[in-house]
Amino acid sequence: MAESASQPLHPSSINRVVSVITAQAIAASTRFCAVLGQPIRHSASPAMQNAALDALGLDWRYLAFEVPPDQLKSAIEGCQAMRFIGLNLTVPHKLLAVDLVDLLDSSARDWGAVNTILFEARAPSGEWRPLIDFKDTVPSDVRSVGYNTDADAIVQSLEEDLKISLRGLRVLLLGAGGAGRVAAIRFASVGVAAIHLVNRTQTTAEELAEEIRRRFPATHTLTGYPKRGEKVDLVLNATSLGLRSSDALPFDAAQFSFQANASAYDMIYRPAETPFLAAAREAGCRVSNGLGMLLHQGAKALEIWTGARAPVGVMRDALKKHIYG
Repeated sequence: MAESASQPLHPSSINRVVSVITAQAIAASTRFCAVLGQPIRHSASPAMQNAALDALGLDWRYLAFEVPPDQLKSAIEGCQAMRFIGLNLTVPHKLLAVDLVDLLDSSARDWGAVNTILFEARAPSGEWRPLIDFKDTVPSDVRSVGYNTDADAIVQSLEEDLKISLRGLRVLLLGAGGAGRVAAIRFASVGVAAIHLVNRTQTTAEELAEEIRRRFPATHTLTGYPKRGEKVDLVLNATSLGLRSSDALPFDAAQFSFQANASAYDMIYRPAETPFLAAAREAGCRVSNGLGMLLHQGAKALEIWTGARAPVGVMRDALKKHIYG
């Protein structure tokens, strides 16, 4: 029977309520991070990062904002003015941000995209330091530094989730913008034998292919699908097709079909199994979604902001609970 409104709460119930209030409390001293994107409602980053911030005992909160591409510059500047600790960027902002931050870390220069921003302030001594180092008043001279944590995250996720080493593999990459571009360049840097680039806009694929040929000539880089019967070891979906149940497959079934014993990876993590992964699994491929990539890029971003080791286990559990219940 339901308790009446006047009946006192059991002590255990009070403890649960206090715990929830404490975990969600925001004070004038609370610091902020955020993810910017469009769309953004699907993002699991707030669940992952807020669990990590609680585990680290930091009075920070991680938020999510939908920002149109033509307002990204003002959004970054606004977060900088409000002394946010840092930002993550997701679709469609990773390439745009390269020209919008004050300084690029070597990771962003190497892979040509920004998915993490650290705000730094100039200390009285003249050195630039992360905002976490300033406990009370933040100096007025603040700058944005762009990083890329996607590149290493995708390699780590493939190694952990599919148990594959990329060196010497033949890859079909679907989608050559944003995270797809970063993946292609990173794959070439670790020595894949060949990359086939397929993109909705052919010129984008051709420009990326030319860059890879120039920087990593040992990797055979082509645009378009492999020939029928030609071996492909890994097929990776870096498009947004699959976020909705009504989406078409991200490849042309008349030009490509999965081969048994290959691996298929979808950067999408919600739903857990996209039509792309379902088709690959039915064809006998090893499959994985993008949860591992999200986890590892987020963990690295957190380490950039805090200077502390990320609680990866806590972040993984929070992601699984949030996304898959």
